[in-house]
Amino acid sequence: MPERTLIIDHLKFSYEGVFNLAELYGMIANFFYEKGWDWYERINQEMVTPTGKQIKIVLEPWKNVSDFYKLTVSIKMLMTDVRDVEVEHEGQTLKVNHGVIHITFDGYVIADRKGRWESTPFYWFLSVVSQKYFYRDHFTKMETWLKSDLDDLHTKIKSYLNVFNYNYHL
Repeated sequence: MPERTLIIDHLKFSYEGVFNLAELYGMIANFFYEKGWDWYERINQEMVTPTGKQIKIVLEPWKNVSDFYKLTVSIKMLMTDVRDVEVEHEGQTLKVNHGVIHITFDGYVIADRKGRWESTPFYWFLSVVSQKYFYRDHFTKMETWLKSDLDDLHTKIKSYLNVFNYNYHL
């Protein structure tokens, strides 16, 4: 089993207001595509209730950055009371969504992604010593890379929803 180190622990973001769910999802997917990450959607559930839709999306993109290291992100999106609304913008009626969004980001650096260094106790000991003393700089680079990408995504989502909030009013 590869060693998984938690780097970003529950970075949270909440928003309530008007948004376009399809554009938000597309923006997140496009962000990871442009950065060279691979895509995995673990959960995509939607439940319709009298107060609106309850949507749960769990995304787990990953990036193989070397033969030894892999970066993984877990994004949990919980949307409650999502309703379809119509807004006026520059003389046009647009169909958008209104509701509450809660997003949680977790980031991991996975060492020995293929599990090659765990076949014998000697190999495992050798990998631990080499990571701790000889390849510490590589791990630090992976950690910085992960923090940078998640910070960029967090900022992009915040600015998108903030712009959306000020451009469209009910």
